[in-house]
Amino acid sequence: MSVSKSDAATIQNTEDIVRLRQRVRDLMKNEGFSLVDQTKMVTAASELARNALVYGGGGAVLVEVLKEDNGRTGLRLIFEDHGPGIADIDQALTDGFTTGNGLGLGLGGSKRLTNEFLIDSSPGAGTRITVTRWM
Repeated sequence: MSVSKSDAATIQNTEDIVRLRQRVRDLMKNEGFSLVDQTKMVTAASELARNALVYGGGGAVLVEVLKEDNGRTGLRLIFEDHGPGIADIDQALTDGFTTGNGLGLGLGGSKRLTNEFLIDSSPGAGTRITVTRWM
């Protein structure tokens, strides 16, 4: 597998989230992803970027277009923040659980919208979430 395109962006305000949503949609459209796949990944990107901003105090995202030797294409997003971290990841992935004012659907929903979902977090160490959608 190789990375054919890669770029990084900061998440410091709501405008950064809007730009990320558009970047994800444009990349996926250019790579030939269906409208359904585009919508799922844009939604996941929006939720995870918002979490990085609201709960992590801001962060960064790495956007990568993946190419496998068998011709399969994917889009991977790696979100990182240096916020307080997540004490109980299983609980955080439970629909309805929130430490804020949201609906508690962001992490679990993002997991369901992507083909691959990996979360690494611990209290005081920030959070890193990697999601991938394959065509």
